[in-house]
Amino acid sequence: MADLPTHTILFEILTRLPAKDVGRSKSVCKQWYALLSTQDFVKIHCSRSVVSSNQRVLLIDDLTCSVRPIISNNNDYGPSSTVTFPFHHQNNDVSILSHLNGLLCVCLNHTYELLLWNPTTTAFKRLSTPDSHGFYINNLDAIGLYVDADDDYKVLHIKRRSGVLGVYVYSREVDSWRNIPFITRQEYLSPHFNWSAGTFCGGTLYFTVCECWIGGTNVVICFDVNSEQFKEISFPPVPSNGMVQGVLVNVKNVLHMFASTGMFEMTIDLWTLQGDYWIKVLSCPPIPPISLSLWCDITHYVTNGNWFVMTKLGKLFTIEMDMKPFECFYPVSWFRGFKGAVFVQTIVSPSI
Repeated sequence: MADLPTHTILFEILTRLPAKDVGRSKSVCKQWYALLSTQDFVKIHCSRSVVSSNQRVLLIDDLTCSVRPIISNNNDYGPSSTVTFPFHHQNNDVSILSHLNGLLCVCLNHTYELLLWNPTTTAFKRLSTPDSHGFYINNLDAIGLYVDADDDYKVLHIKRRSGVLGVYVYSREVDSWRNIPFITRQEYLSPHFNWSAGTFCGGTLYFTVCECWIGGTNVVICFDVNSEQFKEISFPPVPSNGMVQGVLVNVKNVLHMFASTGMFEMTIDLWTLQGDYWIKVLSCPPIPPISLSLWCDITHYVTNGNWFVMTKLGKLFTIEMDMKPFECFYPVSWFRGFKGAVFVQTIVSPSI
């Protein structure tokens, strides 16, 4: 250790600080401010921040916005703290559409504007432009947040307007939108298909696309973030004689899907993607059939080796897994109702 340069030792120490302590450390001196603001520092600090102590659940209701830690030893929520939105809103009319590395992509429902927001640092960036880019309409549009091979954070916005599709990419690096082609089946543009938010995993954004009636078509659309090409893969082979919903979760860069099927009682199976094919990991019973009303209370899924089916109030079910623990919780890319998110506390900035 005595042979290491002071700069290297300092870098190693500071990249292990909690995100809020990094923010305070910037005021120590000009040299620290410069070091803590470099992209290399932010990238390394972010990679070391995906631990259970940095995991948070953000919940929005009509009166408050609160953040709660996830306590890893009992897999439940800790005490909440109130968060003040740093941007103008009306009665908490904020929908959370996607998240990645501590950034949230949100929509202001009264203006339809898209924003990138880091709730830990409070920094935010408006993505709307005078030429009508960066405006989101619920039930018609889909959003995915990702980072490409050049470490540029980007937003993919799929817009459906009166049968006309537009696909646009926002780049944080150049602070602008551009159009890209969408090459797959045109029927997916119909409002009869429900698009999920994008889940980023292994250099690809994945969307579930489900037809809005019993027995309808269900597929997964994949977007390679570096080639910017779309392709379609099949849905897991689940029964189609009831409602079908697929919830995608990225665990250590392996894509998983919780596939729910049923009518008055819902069955949940867990699948993992290998190549372009789904392999069933478990099926009921580990989770007993869930009544429809109770299933509607599920908000998200998290894991630390075992899986936990969560609601706003805490655990609904624990799924025992005969697997080596994953060392920490991994955030989901889905939160029912757009009024919450699971995220890690980082210093990643919404703008350059």
